[in-house]
Amino acid sequence: MAASVARVTEISAKSDKSFEDAIKVGLDRATQSLRGVRSAWVKEQQVNVEDGSVTAYQVNLLVTFELEG
Repeated sequence: MAASVARVTEISAKSDKSFEDAIKVGLDRATQSLRGVRSAWVKEQQVNVEDGSVTAYQVNLLVTFELEG
């Protein structure tokens, strides 16, 4: 088995639908910029609230991608 090296970067993503959608938005964007995305870990979740109602769902993701070369 060949050795590999990975890097982890933190990104933040937001959705007005759900935490699940915020994760999808973040991963969709990450895979546009990063090659070799292997996994993601949800580090934090939070909601924005206005007048007692949730207006947005935000996640901070730790995205792992394999380095080339």
